[in-house]
Parts: sequence; C-alpha cells; structure tokens
Amino acid sequence: MIPSSFNSAQVKRLNVEIIKQALKATGSATKASLAAMTNLSIATCGTILNELTASGEVFEHDAEPSSGGRPAKLYWFNADYARVLCVIVRSENGIDSLQTAVANLVGERSDEESFIVEGVLNDDFLSDWIGNKLQTLDGVRAIGIGIPGVAHEGIIGICDTAGLAGKSLGPRLQAEYGLDTTISNDMNLTVYGMYHQQQFEEERPFAVVTFPRGHFPGAGFIAGGRILNGYTDFGGEVSYLPFAGLTRDEQLAKLRTPDGFLAIAVQTLTSIIAIFNPASIAVTGDAVDPSLESALRDGCLRNIPEAHMPELIVQADTRLEYMSGLTTSTLESLTYRLQSIDKF
Repeated sequence: MIPSSFNSAQVKRLNVEIIKQALKATGSATKASLAAMTNLSIATCGTILNELTASGEVFEHDAEPSSGGRPAKLYWFNADYARVLCVIVRSENGIDSLQTAVANLVGERSDEESFIVEGVLNDDFLSDWIGNKLQTLDGVRAIGIGIPGVAHEGIIGICDTAGLAGKSLGPRLQAEYGLDTTISNDMNLTVYGMYHQQQFEEERPFAVVTFPRGHFPGAGFIAGGRILNGYTDFGGEVSYLPFAGLTRDEQLAKLRTPDGFLAIAVQTLTSIIAIFNPASIAVTGDAVDPSLESALRDGCLRNIPEAHMPELIVQADTRLEYMSGLTTSTLESLTYRLQSIDKF
C-alpha cells in the first residue's frame, strides 16, 4: 500500500513503472491482463499504455484472435527505447584496462570490448573516452561504472586505480553529459550479478569474497535481495580486518605465499560467517586455486560450528557476473522508486 503522504505525481510515476516492469516480465499483455497482474484498474492501465505507446516505450501488437466482439490489443515493451553504457575499470598486476558494453532495457548487451589503457587511467581519460563513445551511440540514458575501490555518491575514495582515487567522477560526468551516472564497488556488483544469475532465493543471504592477485581482498553482501553497501559504502572492505596486528603491507606480502594466503582467507571467511551468517559464500579472484576449497572449509570449521557453515563456492573467474551486476544496477538507476519505501 502506498502511504497517503505521496502525491498524485509520485503515484502516477510508480504506476507507470509497475506497468513497464510487468510488460518486461511477460513480453506482451492486454490491458485486462495487466490490470489483473498489477491490481491497477483497466482505465488506469489504458491511460498509461496510451502515454507509453505515444512516447515509443511500448508498442501495440496485432489484435488477439477473437471469436467475436472487439479484439483486445496486445502491448509489448520496447527494449530498445533506451540504452545504458557500462564501464568496468580494472587494475591487475600494474596494468589498467577497461571492459565496456552497451545494454538495452532488458539487459541485452552489445558493443562489448576490452582493452588495455595506454598511459594513465584517470578521470580525464574516462571522461574523454565516454564522451567519444557517446557520440557513436543513440539513446543512452545512463552510465554505470564499476571500480576496484570505494565510491560514495559518485565520489571515489580508496581505489586500486591510483588515477581515480579521490576524484569526483560521478558529479563530473553528470555535469558534462547530462546522464545519470552511478559508480559502484566491484565486489558489490559481482555479488549482485552472481545472485541474479544463480537465482538465489531472496531470503537467503549471500556473500562473495575476492582475492585478486597483487591487491587486497574485498567482499560484497546481499540480504533480502539487496546489496548491503554500508553507511558510507565502505561495507565489504575486508582488508581492514585486524589480521593479527599485520600492517597492510605485511598483509599484502603474506597473501603472496601459499600458507599466508590460506591463513588470511580463512580468517576473512570466518569473520564474514560469524558476522553476516550467509547461506552461501563464493570465493573468487585470480589468486584463488579451486583446489583450496576443502582447506578453506576445514579452516573455517575450526571456529565455526558446522550447523552454521554456509555452502562454499570457489570460482576464480567472475568477469561475466561482474558485468551482469553492473548492467542490472545501471538499468535499475533508470527505474522510478519511491525513496521512502526503497531506502534501507
């Protein structure tokens, strides 16, 4: 039920979003079937469908076959009405690269490319590259960027890509190109992509921890189908756990040795299990050897009762899941949600 404090314009925008989401889910529908699915009146559905058809967001289909009487019109969602530009920033072994894609409104990706950045990858480089890319594309309504670091309200803090640390990239891109721009942590996006691709039950909390070679580990968490970012988007920065008094440089050095890696990985997983109690936890990253699954589980069970040990998934490569999470998150930035309901 929508609280009475919301005005009619907000209610109208929410109803429009409900109709669009229903059409995305079903492919095509009549006014009557949409009314049944959404609990909106046929008149309300008709008014909204007329507006969406006029704007091009929805198409009228051929009439349904009918044995008599006036045939009902079918409507379907125009997935190509708008698109989003997705950019993943990577910093691996001292090499900066970009992985990019364009997605339509149902997440179908095209124009996918990956390339190593020659020179410095900083906010100037990204702004210029995005500007040039937008000149070749039509209908882009939002930009989504995944980074190996922390971003809060579009302002980047800690980041493995040194040229982006401390930069107000989100506000800059929004000012320069007039497009909604979201910047998110790589782990939050990876956990979101894995969650949706594996179709976990919404009530089952899920976590992903990654161990990239040459960098600090990070984590992402899903609860109730939602990413848990934390108050300042610092959630998941597990490299700041107190690893037996190790400095950050000592921690990084220890991660490069087999015994040191296992010890830190077990302590990280144990901490997450004790605090978050996930149903499943995925261990990812190019520093992870799948043969370690048993050792990781046994290490956790030294402190975690078996009844509370989550399902352990070891998957080194999560590039597809990362892009899937970024695509989904960027598309969601285009949807209208009443903030007093959506905020948590």
